[in-house]
Amino acid sequence: MTKQILHITNGNALTAYLRELDFEDDILTWQEMLCEGPTIPAIASDEFFKIRSQFLKDHYDIEVDTEELKNELSKLDDVEKYSEIHLWFEYDLFCHINLLGVINLLHQKEIDKPLYLICSGRVEGEKNLKGLGELTPEQLTDHYNKRVFLTNKDKELAITLWRTYCGKDHNILKPYIVTESSFKYMSNCLKAHLKRFPHQKSGLSVLEDNILRLVRDNDIKSKHHLLGYSLNYQGYYGFGDTQHSRLIEKLSIFFDEDETSLKLNRKGHEALLRKYNFASEINNAMVYGGVERLEFQFSVEQNKLIKTVLHVN
Repeated sequence: MTKQILHITNGNALTAYLRELDFEDDILTWQEMLCEGPTIPAIASDEFFKIRSQFLKDHYDIEVDTEELKNELSKLDDVEKYSEIHLWFEYDLFCHINLLGVINLLHQKEIDKPLYLICSGRVEGEKNLKGLGELTPEQLTDHYNKRVFLTNKDKELAITLWRTYCGKDHNILKPYIVTESSFKYMSNCLKAHLKRFPHQKSGLSVLEDNILRLVRDNDIKSKHHLLGYSLNYQGYYGFGDTQHSRLIEKLSIFFDEDETSLKLNRKGHEALLRKYNFASEINNAMVYGGVERLEFQFSVEQNKLIKTVLHVN
């Protein structure tokens, strides 16, 4: 009997790539960015669709076609014909939080099929981390042939991490940074997530700090030019154009811009020197799962999130 496989990909581009490479099995395309905005454990519930649609409209002016999403997810309503489910997600935080959400959804639907993970990242002979869509057909096929079977322990970890992400205390994620699992890049992603919160001294996240350093250390011509740099030098975040553009606009208070150049102003240099805490002035009031970003700051000394003074009870 021929095995039937359901592939779950993290976006349309990868789905199209797999079709070009003659993957003929059914594909469910996951189209979300759960790394930003409010989330609840019950994925695909009416409440989940409502809060996600509202968030994407308010922050990115994206009109979500909820019926289209529900139709795509309906492929999980009849999985008896599948012998395995293959998950195609990359090394970065963007993909990993989506991956946690997908595994949690499978658990909620009581789908108990063998799960395999195809995850890109470090590639032999390559200097930089690679996304699945950046791999050559030969490299992608090699990744697929080396897909990783997810054990029950792996799945339980993913469910725990998802519920914690949806909760109010993200310091609970810390012990899982050193937990061994089949998720090769999970540790890096969890550390990157905690450093998305404002630094206790500067009020900048690691990513915001990095964007200012790119302006300081390079001959940046414009915000669009800076966008290219920030996309290429973001480490384990994996954010897209719209997310970086929003960050750059929030950081405009640190720039002097004219027709030919973008430079740090005095305030920008002070932020990098960590002379003042600029969190409230930047006002990047993003929500991460169940936590409002500005309610916490990251303490390097304590290596954990601490309540922002304004939010201490």
